[in-house]
Amino acid sequence: MKTFPKPLTAKEESYYLKKYKEGDLEAKHILIERNLRLVAHVVKKYQYVEEDVEDLISIGTIGLIKAVATFDMDKGNRLGTYASRCIDNELLMMFRQKKKSSKEVSLYEPIGTDKEGNEIHLLDIIENETASVTDQLTLKEDTKKLYESMEKYLKEREKEVIKMRYGLYQKEELTQREIAKRLGISRSYVSRIEKSALQKMKKGFE
Repeated sequence: MKTFPKPLTAKEESYYLKKYKEGDLEAKHILIERNLRLVAHVVKKYQYVEEDVEDLISIGTIGLIKAVATFDMDKGNRLGTYASRCIDNELLMMFRQKKKSSKEVSLYEPIGTDKEGNEIHLLDIIENETASVTDQLTLKEDTKKLYESMEKYLKEREKEVIKMRYGLYQKEELTQREIAKRLGISRSYVSRIEKSALQKMKKGFE
């Protein structure tokens, strides 16, 4: 990890905060630059995730910039305490967004078509709550095809990942990171297995 400027002393911090409050943008830049070491410190908590450290520092720096812009020095707190929370929140928000995006991409992956030529997604089969008898029968048939496709086209590890990822066969629904931890492999490897398995199931469905 690269070297960052020394942090400001309490006296220096107070001086530059006052200058920034008066409209001095150079003071803002100094407050940000001299607190970059804090960003690196917070990022260390996430050293075991798959993300690149430089990317995490960039995201964390956004949190620092927001902290400097919204900090109220009149409340008597140090900027570092407030900024740590802002940096952490920015990183957690990024992780949640990536997790959500990853799940959405997989769930809405088309895996085949129904009798009328409409696309069928994995989400349709797992969470379909339609009440009509016809739709229930169609759902039952598609679910059967889904499981048959899994058994026929997927390897054991692929089946295990899909079962855990989507809570199939009464398995607990897990995130990619939770599956990675349980299987002792990386999250990116779980992602590749999931993507490959869905492609195979799509072909099987067709």
